Amino acid sequence: MKQPKELTIQRLLTALILLPLVLATIIKGAPWLFALMLSLFCLIAMLEFFGMALPNRKAELYPFALLGAIALATPLLGDGRFFIMSLAVAFLLGGFHFLFRLQDIKTVAQELSLVMTAFLYIPFLMAHLLMIRLLPQGVNWLLLIMLIVMTNDSTAYYVGSAFGKHRLYQAVSPKKSIEGALGGLLGSLGGTLLAKFTFFPQLSLADAVITALVIGIIGQLGDLFESLLKRSFGVKDSGSIFPGHGGVLDRMDSIIFAAPVTYYYAVYLFGRF
Repeated sequence: MKQPKELTIQRLLTALILLPLVLATIIKGAPWLFALMLSLFCLIAMLEFFGMALPNRKAELYPFALLGAIALATPLLGDGRFFIMSLAVAFLLGGFHFLFRLQDIKTVAQELSLVMTAFLYIPFLMAHLLMIRLLPQGVNWLLLIMLIVMTNDSTAYYVGSAFGKHRLYQAVSPKKSIEGALGGLLGSLGGTLLAKFTFFPQLSLADAVITALVIGIIGQLGDLFESLLKRSFGVKDSGSIFPGHGGVLDRMDSIIFAAPVTYYYAVYLFGRF
């Protein structure tokens, strides 16, 4: 289905402004500056999540969004115990909040579960991006994730538009096709090979193929997961902060899922193939 011309122009202009800022922060910025950018994205993403999941309680959950943004930056302290502590504090404060600000007791377990899901989904997974940045080849890995996700998304869209006949997951994302998903993986492979022969020569050919397929698949699942949440909450976009692109969660859903997989691959498997 073709997008309206105005929407396409909006998307293009937003990307032309946002992408260079993100790339400059990754490539030229110090780790603390990258952490600050991630924390800002985390804060907005958590507010988006609360707005979708618990719209009637969103205002009172602002402090939890701020806590999530602070927790995300704790890997800068160099000790994983601070990050674990921040998540423990989040759970305790969440429990106290619902204990003493009781509304309908029948919905407490569901509402508290949604708040804790927000912490696991957003700051916990996103913190792996900061952990990646702190690795010896951290900048290259971050650029690789972005390249894989972007080539996957773009190729999947164009292949799906041209050849898509078989729905990938009708109940969750009726526009996505199996053909588009496979095309996206080919795009990811092309993007990873481009990285290998330009800015990331340390990747072996095997590393390039494995990361392209694994991160490409996980990224697609991350996109489907966010679509699942939005359909469950009955919304079209997580937010509207990026004209033509939706919210932070709409833009980072694939990267959020890819982050922990990439981190543990880089730490435990990189260079062993």
